[in-house]
Amino acid sequence: MPTILWQRRWYVIIPFVAIFSAALLTAFLLPTLYRSSATLLVESQKLPTAIVDDPGNGQIEQRIARIREQVLSRGDLISLIEANDLYSSERRSKPMSYIVDKMRKATLIGALAGDIGQGGTSKDTTIAVSMSFDYPEPGKAQTVMQSYVTQFLRMDSDEVEDQANLTVRFLSDQAGKLQTQISAIENQITALKSSNGAVLAGSAVPYADTGSYSAQIATLEAENRRLLAQTRGTGSDSSLGQAEAQLAALRATLSDNHPDVVQARERVAILRQAAQSGGATATSAVQEEIRANNAQIAQLRVLKDAQIERVNSAMAGQARAPAIMERAMQLENQASGLREQYRNVAANLMKAQGSARLANEQRAERLSLVEPPNLPDQPHWPNRPLVIAAGAAAGLGLGFVLALLVELLNRPMRSPAQLQGMGYPVLGVVPILQNKPAKKRFGFLRKREAGLA
Repeated sequence: MPTILWQRRWYVIIPFVAIFSAALLTAFLLPTLYRSSATLLVESQKLPTAIVDDPGNGQIEQRIARIREQVLSRGDLISLIEANDLYSSERRSKPMSYIVDKMRKATLIGALAGDIGQGGTSKDTTIAVSMSFDYPEPGKAQTVMQSYVTQFLRMDSDEVEDQANLTVRFLSDQAGKLQTQISAIENQITALKSSNGAVLAGSAVPYADTGSYSAQIATLEAENRRLLAQTRGTGSDSSLGQAEAQLAALRATLSDNHPDVVQARERVAILRQAAQSGGATATSAVQEEIRANNAQIAQLRVLKDAQIERVNSAMAGQARAPAIMERAMQLENQASGLREQYRNVAANLMKAQGSARLANEQRAERLSLVEPPNLPDQPHWPNRPLVIAAGAAAGLGLGFVLALLVELLNRPMRSPAQLQGMGYPVLGVVPILQNKPAKKRFGFLRKREAGLA
């Protein structure tokens, strides 16, 4: 192998020199970049989740991804570029889309996960966010990094608060709608019970006792006929006597406030007045009594018809009882379901209000700055010793590969064993003699050689 490398040394030296020179030139021509970095810590909420739900729903990774997209949006990046006069030389010759893409590539935002599993189970959870920005000027790199950190903290706080407040508003609206629906159904149930109370109570149909009304009407009509006969010539004394006798009989069995007693007493008074005032006056009094009897007959007929109507309505209600009870049951079931939904919504609303309070007081899960943006004092890129060493290693590797490739392609005969391996006999080996010039000798050795000569 050393002999091969020595004979093919130029295949090694030339690629090594070329690649090493290119790496050396590249290391000193690459632009210098400074990296400003910062670290944000994910702080958990101050109260246990068993007491108050997390307003961020524990989805810190998704929240960080959304904030990252907002921070690196085209509009925000253009504002940063113009405010800090970034990439001034490129902006004179390149479009703004190229500058924005270059700034996005120079920005790194990554989540740092930690194993916080318990009980033998491991779960990688985001515990921090690392951020960095590369730029040729260290001061501007730090300024841009500070702007990134400020936007991240503000957007994270605003998003948690907005989400918590939105949850409270949504649950409040839902609770109000449920209360309205429950009130409407309860009003329907109340109206149904009011109009069909007897049916829902399962009471029997009332009996239509209209006999008393009919008897009273018949008595009054007979009285009117008697009074009419009296006006045609019948003496008033006999009528007065009969009226007084009837009043006495009623008082014997009924109280003085009974309607029949009151009516009989009025009739006696009218007949007495008629007897005292004479014929014309008697006729007028009789007609007045007939009109009173007719009015009472009309009232009794109205009461009789009302009683019959109530009985008919009750009978119709009994016929509709199954449908009414089914409707009442449906309304009750619907109201029960809405009440259960309202209880769940009310419980969630209380939790959401607690979460919103945590978010507004900055006690919920949030990002906090633990490592502020630093002012870099050494370049992050390029790593010149590494580039030069990589160029030297690449040159040597390519040279070795090229030398071995040429050796394999040419396949020179370097030993008798190769001929024997090909089936040819070896007749003899002729050594290669090289005449080397005599080395100069110094001191007594040169004198000794001259004496011998």
